[in-house]
Amino acid sequence: MSIQTNLCTECGNTIFFDENRGLLVCEECGLVHSEKHIDRGPEWRAFNADQKKKRTRTGAPMTYMIHDKGLSTMIDWRNRDIFGKEIPAKLRGQIYRLRKWQSRIRVSDATERNLTFALSELDRMASNLELQKNLRECAAKIYRDAVEAHLIRGRSIEGVAAASLYAACRMFKVPRTLNEIAEVARVDKKEISRSFRFISNELELNLNPTKPIDFLTRFISELKLTSNCQKMAKAIIRMAERRGLTSGRGPTGVCAAAIYASSILSNERRTQRSIARVSCVTEVTVRNRFSELVENLNLGISLKRNNK
Repeated sequence: MSIQTNLCTECGNTIFFDENRGLLVCEECGLVHSEKHIDRGPEWRAFNADQKKKRTRTGAPMTYMIHDKGLSTMIDWRNRDIFGKEIPAKLRGQIYRLRKWQSRIRVSDATERNLTFALSELDRMASNLELQKNLRECAAKIYRDAVEAHLIRGRSIEGVAAASLYAACRMFKVPRTLNEIAEVARVDKKEISRSFRFISNELELNLNPTKPIDFLTRFISELKLTSNCQKMAKAIIRMAERRGLTSGRGPTGVCAAAIYASSILSNERRTQRSIARVSCVTEVTVRNRFSELVENLNLGISLKRNNK
């Protein structure tokens, strides 16, 4: 078996590693580049995918969602051995004591207790918002950076954890508003906003402002509108951005108004109430943003007839 490494210095062809002889040799000109080359792979061999899976002895990947990054030993809560058999009654008391002491040893100081509680809160909020795993890992990393920079002191753990999750959503361009984060968090919107501004400045996250177009796909899907309506709304948002109509306005309000306008143009009309409910803004905001779009863009929509 040969493994491709790099190029030969003499002829420029590919050098291969010969596992049987331990040589780095060019198959074209035969030049030996290295003898007794060290094989840094595993000491076992596998001849198919099933054997490779069975003989692999690596554990679970490292994760930021556990306070010790998942590197410590865990004793399962189920009273079964490695073969899936029930543990005898005589050993259950011993296993219970081992499990209790293991949980105590894993959390040894105040910092680890802080991380344990914060990461569990972060995982709970992310689960309620149905966020993907890589985004949760990013949020956990932001929170760990805040702890290392001593930014938690004087602030609530829940507030900083929610702010870290909101920052991760902004990084991954996942459309989640502060109101949605506040609904699943145990702190109010003002506390999350204050913590977010603080950690983003101190950690220099350099997050770009949220754009109305970031929310478009999600709102269109929840309103069960067609792709034709989505294309119209996207074009309206682009025109509004070129005219400067999005500056100083909430992105969700502009997106909601563009969807309302496109639903009229595509004959898939939705009420302002339903659009406001999905976009988490008030009907007044939808009407105001819609009026600005109609007055400044040539959409061919009558304001008096449709602004209701």
